[in-house]
Amino acid sequence: MFRPRVIPVLLLKGQSLVKTISFKNERYIGDPINAVKIFNDLEADELVFLDILATKERRTVSLQFVQDVGAEANMPFAVGGGIRTLEDVRKIISAGAEKVVINSFAVEFPEFIQQASRNFGSSTITVCMDVKNALFKGPRIWKFSGNRSSRYSPIDFARIMEDKGAGELILQSITNDGQMQGYDIPLIKEISEAVSIPVVALGGAGTLEHFKHAYTEGFASAVGAGSFFVYQGSKRGVLINYPQRSEIINCFQ
Repeated sequence: MFRPRVIPVLLLKGQSLVKTISFKNERYIGDPINAVKIFNDLEADELVFLDILATKERRTVSLQFVQDVGAEANMPFAVGGGIRTLEDVRKIISAGAEKVVINSFAVEFPEFIQQASRNFGSSTITVCMDVKNALFKGPRIWKFSGNRSSRYSPIDFARIMEDKGAGELILQSITNDGQMQGYDIPLIKEISEAVSIPVVALGGAGTLEHFKHAYTEGFASAVGAGSFFVYQGSKRGVLINYPQRSEIINCFQ
């Protein structure tokens, strides 16, 4: 029986895991490799790591970090942060990641997605779409960790990325990030109906019901979250967690 993948999306700042609210107010969560070990034990479907400083500092995500995750993780994983060249992609894949996640450079130079997908295969190339309203323009794609808006509407950018050969889209609501009040379902539905490649919902999940809504109402192919997997309880105590397989199956029935 098909069920959507349930994916922890974890933010890196230096050597640490952090969590944000609407891309701000970073809070220290812990050691990323320790988190991988816990997600191994909890049998997570897949992991995504995003280095939130890499583009700003004009570097890629640490290759040593990718190798360390590759040596430890029992599940597929993707990494993103500062990727701008085919050589960047080659090194990250060679270090052990199954997929790369590209955000800012896909916005600045969409042709790069075509080059990357032709060289490494569409299944290797994921584009992360950070979405927020821009003044007087409505929803737009944002780059540089949500600090700069682009001219692209979400639906236009999703179609361009599909045409260029992206294998998957991570669709993130900047506004809903870390709020744990639910996904932006209308946005997810709009994009899922506009493209044929998988769409991973991200931004706002706080309960299993939110996962279900993204799948049944938004038609997401997979669901991602950050806070859901690192916090416990109303006071948001830090505790790496992942639902039991039976809970996930029941959630999507």
